[in-house]
Amino acid sequence: MAIAGIAVFFAISIVFASRFGSDPSLSSSPLIGKPAPTAPVALADGSGTVSITDFEGDIVVVNFWASWCLGCREEHDALTRAASDYESFGTTFVAINYQDSPGNAQAFLDELGTSPTTVYARDEGSRTAFEWGVLGLPETFFVDRDGVVVGKVSGPMTYGLLSLTIEDIILGKAIGDVTTGEVENR
Repeated sequence: MAIAGIAVFFAISIVFASRFGSDPSLSSSPLIGKPAPTAPVALADGSGTVSITDFEGDIVVVNFWASWCLGCREEHDALTRAASDYESFGTTFVAINYQDSPGNAQAFLDELGTSPTTVYARDEGSRTAFEWGVLGLPETFFVDRDGVVVGKVSGPMTYGLLSLTIEDIILGKAIGDVTTGEVENR
């Protein structure tokens, strides 16, 4: 009887140990390994629309952000810097403003700066975020040169993580899902 009790104890310990340090509420993106959504999204300046197909052959970094998102503020410098640094490697950054007013979004960009190589768009009606499966902000998706979603980061990006992820895509390595911290919802 004592041996059976010890076996049950170890079995339960193994189950709990395998869950320790992970968040069971986190889910990976069902888009990974599939073609990126191609529906057009409005450009932030109102001059038209843009689609992921406009950047065929490029690595595309799609970042969902808002002026009310503290993590978006935290990651902004890393994104603008990486957009400029990796442009010559055929990488395009698309920053999609989500659940925000155009005035607040522009004030955010005026305060923190923009990258001349980033395409700024706004998600009117949250349709684009729905297609991408956005759960909270910030979220960043990585699309390879073939138009396939190869990675997703939930939470604020760092320059180091951006660099490593883009370089892994250039080298053809697998990315998957990464969580860097809390995401925000409105």
